Amino acid sequence: MEYCGNRAAGEQQQQPQPQRRFTITDLKHQAAEYYRSNEVPQRLEEVLNAMFYQRPEDFYGHLANYFSELSKPPVITKLVGKKVLDGIGRPTLEVEVSCRVRNCVKRICSSMISSHAEILENASPEAIDADEREREESIKIAIEWINESLNEMFIGLQPTDQHKADELLGEYFAKKAEADEERREAEKEKEKEIQEAEASGASAAPAPSGKKKPNKAAKKMSVLEKPIPPAEPTEPVVMGSMAIGCTSLAFAKTAATLRDMPLYLHIALLKHDQESPKELALPLPMATVLSCGKSSPGKLNLLKEVMVIPPHWLPVKQGVERCVDIQREVMKLLSQTTNMPSSVGEGKKTSRDAAKKAPSPVLKKMSHLGCLVTGFESLEQPLALIQSACTHLSLELGIDVYLGINCAAHELIDCSKGKYEVILGTFKSPDEMVDVYVDLIRKFPSIMTLIDPLRKEVESAFPF
Repeated sequence: MEYCGNRAAGEQQQQPQPQRRFTITDLKHQAAEYYRSNEVPQRLEEVLNAMFYQRPEDFYGHLANYFSELSKPPVITKLVGKKVLDGIGRPTLEVEVSCRVRNCVKRICSSMISSHAEILENASPEAIDADEREREESIKIAIEWINESLNEMFIGLQPTDQHKADELLGEYFAKKAEADEERREAEKEKEKEIQEAEASGASAAPAPSGKKKPNKAAKKMSVLEKPIPPAEPTEPVVMGSMAIGCTSLAFAKTAATLRDMPLYLHIALLKHDQESPKELALPLPMATVLSCGKSSPGKLNLLKEVMVIPPHWLPVKQGVERCVDIQREVMKLLSQTTNMPSSVGEGKKTSRDAAKKAPSPVLKKMSHLGCLVTGFESLEQPLALIQSACTHLSLELGIDVYLGINCAAHELIDCSKGKYEVILGTFKSPDEMVDVYVDLIRKFPSIMTLIDPLRKEVESAFPF
């Protein structure tokens, strides 16, 4: 009986208490306190007094602009990672950023970033397939990072706080990189054990008794020419790491959009807390006009990109227009001219006989870079073509425009011979390559830059 009594008493205590009914007076007091705590009467008085004298045409628009400045700063509400196609049809990563702006969730902007994988133009089909598989796997992992871990990490963060965002991204990537390094070390240990097991089995087999004669030709070659250093091992890349850079870029674009300023100006202000600079120094524009690399028709392999560079004193807009004019003139000459000079120095004209003997260039296609993929037979031909285009435009090479060449020497190296295939069937050693560049610059002094003239493993031994 005592137990039942206690239970009944407990049930009576658990019964919900009747809710208090607020009177109109109570609600008025609560409303007044709520608006007073948010300084609404004070703000309304300020803006209404100011508007009485200003008399704006858009009454409510003026009110909206006034109170929008008092609203809370935008915060991130959602990150979305997805796979899209880039300009040449390859899959790449895109990050969308949504924010709460003035109490409304909006999609602000998105950013794309290319994959880290670089495939050579003359790569084998197997290498291309492996690159595509690696690219797909990296994008898949990056999307998982963004939609799960990074999305939870950045909810509520202000997109304008780039320093905090990059700090969090750096810490997140450091953990992923450490885990990836541990996985690679475990794979190396396993592979080492397998090799040791195979070596122990092979040691039981009898060794050949014959003596090998020294290779005198190879010894003589090593004395005459410097050996080609082996290629550096490929630096391992953490799968999915593109999510870090793409997300950081998305935050920068979001902040620039919310601040209604160009992205470059927002990035310039990230370095120091300073006012907007009145003048900005921009790098010189470099426009690729011709492409005569290994994948182009014709015999010439060395000049993967022939670029025109306007002078530094020319404004950027006029410099870009000059590059476009030269490209159009080059296209016009290619369509009209059937014979091109095989070699020419700047400021000199070749004879008609030399021009007739030179084979005409082969026009193949327009590349995704916007330049002509064209075939030539000699190093001087494409440069002479650009020189002719400049002459027709009353421009002088070395004064009104300069030249730059991307040699992409790492794509021309024949490791078995230790030489570069500059022209189809013509191989040059590193020492000979230096002579080629010196001779080319002597003929065309307007060449102001050479990009990748030798493999990076060799450049330190052959400084220019």
